Amino acid sequence: MKRLSQILFVAALAVLFACGPSKDEQAEKAKQDSIRKADSIMQVEKAKAEAAAKEKARLDSIAAKAKQDSIAAAEAAKAKKPAAKKEAPKKGEAKQAPAKQKK
Repeated sequence: MKRLSQILFVAALAVLFACGPSKDEQAEKAKQDSIRKADSIMQVEKAKAEAAAKEKARLDSIAAKAKQDSIAAAEAAKAKKPAAKKEAPKKGEAKQAPAKQKK
């Protein structure tokens, strides 16, 4: 009986190994796995590049908006600024004579 169980055990092992994938199938599976990993890495890199491009566009938009705002503010300040007026001297101050021009 002991001999029979040993033979059956060895036969079961042989059947298990015979039913497994061959070396060619294993090589093909490894190739497909490496292709799948490379595709995944490429998709991740593409997503990172798209996110960086969107962020750059957002920052450029903010910078352009700030520049437009500063230009508009400068123009508004220029429009609000009254024409230069000559100030009258305050009490106690003497009038200054205009500088003579050389010819």
